[in-house]
Parts: sequence; structure tokens; C-alpha cells
Amino acid sequence: EEEEEEEPLDESSVKKMILTFEKRSYKNQELRIKFPDNPEKFMESELDLNDIIQEMHVVATMPDLYHLLVELNAVQSLLGLLGHDNTDVSIAVVDLLQELTDIDTLHESEEGAEVLIDALVDGQVVALLVQNLERLDESVKEEADGVHNTLAIVENMAEFRPEMCTEAAQQGLLQWLLKRLKAKMPFDANKLYCSEVLAILLQDNDENRELLGELDGIDVLLQQLSVFKRHNPSTAEEQEMMENLFDSLCSCLMLSSNRERFLKGEGLQLMNLMLREKKISRSSALKVLDHAMIGPEGTDNCHKFVDILGLRTIFPLFMKSPRKIKKVGTTEKEHEEHVCSILASLLRNLRGQQRTRLLNKFTENDSEKVDRLMELHFKYLDAMQVADKKIEGEKHDMVRRGEIIDNDTEDEFYLRRLDAGLFVLQHICYIMAEICNANVPQIRQRVHQILNMRGSSIKIVRHIIKEYAENIGDGRSPEFRENEQKRILGLLENF
Repeated sequence: EEEEEEEPLDESSVKKMILTFEKRSYKNQELRIKFPDNPEKFMESELDLNDIIQEMHVVATMPDLYHLLVELNAVQSLLGLLGHDNTDVSIAVVDLLQELTDIDTLHESEEGAEVLIDALVDGQVVALLVQNLERLDESVKEEADGVHNTLAIVENMAEFRPEMCTEAAQQGLLQWLLKRLKAKMPFDANKLYCSEVLAILLQDNDENRELLGELDGIDVLLQQLSVFKRHNPSTAEEQEMMENLFDSLCSCLMLSSNRERFLKGEGLQLMNLMLREKKISRSSALKVLDHAMIGPEGTDNCHKFVDILGLRTIFPLFMKSPRKIKKVGTTEKEHEEHVCSILASLLRNLRGQQRTRLLNKFTENDSEKVDRLMELHFKYLDAMQVADKKIEGEKHDMVRRGEIIDNDTEDEFYLRRLDAGLFVLQHICYIMAEICNANVPQIRQRVHQILNMRGSSIKIVRHIIKEYAENIGDGRSPEFRENEQKRILGLLENF
């Protein structure tokens, strides 16, 4: 008997297994139709069906044979069983699909993987999985595991084929995730997993960001995050979920329609509160504000931020980078990057009395904000000079070796420079140009005075701003780029 169980896995044994599975599935279906109110008549066939589904796990060790599952219609039959009246059966199928789509297994045989994923996508797997999710009761351990494995299938497929994320979201998954995040249930592994899958669906995907907005998802994210304004997450897992929700929110704010929803949902007030409360959520709230205010689409949020007295919150963070930052994994550079970007957005977008209130901040207390701006300017200028020296050395070596420095290499070097501190430096210089153009002699004199004192010059600042203008507006219309470049270069004329 034992020898028979150890039959080596080859094409014919898999075919035999699939045949047995089809027979048992058919028999169970037949008996359920015949004796719908008499479980003992079909119970045994159901256990047999469950057994063969368990046996089929062995196929997951041989992705080269996945094509048989498709050719012999087993995938279609398995998808059909996701709607089986007995959730034990549908959960067994989920368990099997989760193992078949394991990402490491998929990469072992690209060919087998493609065939399997094609069949699952054609069979509307996500829609069927979501229908099954709707009926699972997570207070039962097996069913909670079924939810976890369902999310794993989605994650596996999304990693293997990112373009299926749009379809997955539209087949009810996005709506279910939002509902599950909102559910009044204690925090658990499934809630964490939901936040992960949500972040994956929104990554670089405007259609899903739009859909989330239409489903009132911005409000859901803000509600879920509001817990953390006065309390730190109690575990590392809960902190991870919080970060996933913040990432999802930042991702959604790339879309201007969601900026409006964020404004109406009082997202600015929540982020402002988080900045004041000094909890772990603070550094992520700063990142969200940066995303909400950047570019012309951030204009309404910028004005509202001043109205809710946000300047009182942001300037202390500008004057001094928090010491406790290291715990949270946010660097001082990231903090300064977001704060300077927010100030640059405010200067770009504010009009009227709100703009005056902002400029007044730079004159109060003997222009201490200007002093701080210049301090940051030299800090990042020094960092840049070190990075530039290194890059120049590398270019020199490349030329010596007879290598060609093409556009791609130049782009790579530029990205490295941005990362080394040029990104913050550009914002600092932009802020400098804006406040010097504001017809406030006190500010302008102070900037020039400090530059002279440090033996630096306006020329360096102009050069940085010119380079910033040249690289602005990726992914925007040529018209926007042109107008924005004109506007920025116009600031230089009176600098």
C-alpha cells in the first residue's frame, strides 16, 4: 500500500489524479442535486472530494506540469468549486490555489506559470474569490485562514503579473478590502494583510486610485489612521499596517480628484494634529501633507492648511528636526526633504493674505527662519559637492576606459545626485528665490549678507535653480512644463 502512495510524479500520474478529481467532483455535485436535504447521502462523496483536492497539492512541486491542469479543464473545475455550498470545500480549493501560485514556484517554470495565470485570469478568479470571501466567517479559524490564503493568491498573481491589478480591483476586491479594513474587529494578521494588498493595488495605478476615491476610500483611510493620532501602534505588526495605510493615502493623493476628497474629509486637520501630537505617526503625516500640497493641484490644500493654523505646526519642524526620528526609521534628511518641499509648495501656491502670513514668518524673531534656511542650504551644498566630486571621478575613469557616457548614464548620475541631497537643495534654493522676490527688503538683505559672509555666491544658487527648472514637470503636459520653467526662471531675474 505504502509503495503505491509513493508513485513518482509524472505526466501520467498527474493525469490520473485530475481524472479522479473530476469524477469525484461530478459525483458530489450529482448527489447534492439528488438529495439536497439529506447530507448523509452526499457527505462521503464530499470527504472524498476534499481528499483528492489535498492530494493535488503535490502538483505544486512540478510547475512544468501546470499545463495539464489547464488542458484537462481542472482549473475551470477548481474555480467552479469556489462557489461550493460547503465552505470547507471552497477553502480547500483556496488553499490549493495559494500553493500553486506561490511566487517562488511560478518563477521555477515561467512557461507553466504563464499558462496557469492565463487560465485563472480568463476564469475571473478574483471575482470568484471575492464572492467566496463575502461568506467566510473569520471567527472560525479555518475560515480566517481561508481569507489569509485568498489574499496570498492575489499577492502572488499581482507580483507575477502586475497589470492584473486593475482588473482585480474592479472585480470587487478593492471594495471588499475597504469593507474589511472598516470592520469593527480587533487588529489581526488578516487586517495587516489587507493593508498590504491595498498598497500593492494602488502602486503606480491611477485607475485603482480613482476607483478608491469613488468608493469613499479616502474617508476609510483617514478613519483608520485617526486611531494613531494620540496612540502609538501597540505592536510592530500594527505599525506596519499603519505605514501601509499611509503609503496607500500618499499613492492616492497623486490624483487630483483625491486631493479634493482629502480636503473635504478633513485630512489636513488630521495630519496637522498628528504633527502636533508627536507620536510615531508624525513622520508619515508629514509625507502625506507633502503629497497633498505639491503642484498646482495642491493649491486648495495649501490655502486650507494656512487657515487651520498649519504654519504654527510646520515652522517649528523646519527650525529643528526632531531628535526622536531615528526610532521610526525616518532619517533627518527625509524629514528636511518633506518640510522644505511643503514650504516650496506653499510659496508656489498661496495667494493674497495667506501668502502674506507665510512671508511674515520669515521676518519674525530677527529673521531666524532665513538663518535656518541658509544653514540648511550650506549643509546640503556641502553634501552635494562631496557627491559631485565622486561622480566626476567616476566619469573621468569611464572616459579613460573609453566608455561612452550616454543619456541613460547621465540620468543615472542625476538620480544619484538627487538622492545625495540635490533634491532638498533645489527646494531650499527655490524657497530662497521666492522669498527674495517678495518685496520684503529685510529678507533679501539677510540672504545676501549670509551668502557673502560664507564666501558663497548667488551664482551657485542660480545654477541650482536653473537645473531644477530644466528637469521639472516629468509626466506633465509640455505646456505646463514651459509655463513652470518660465515662472521659475523669472524669479532669477530679480534675485
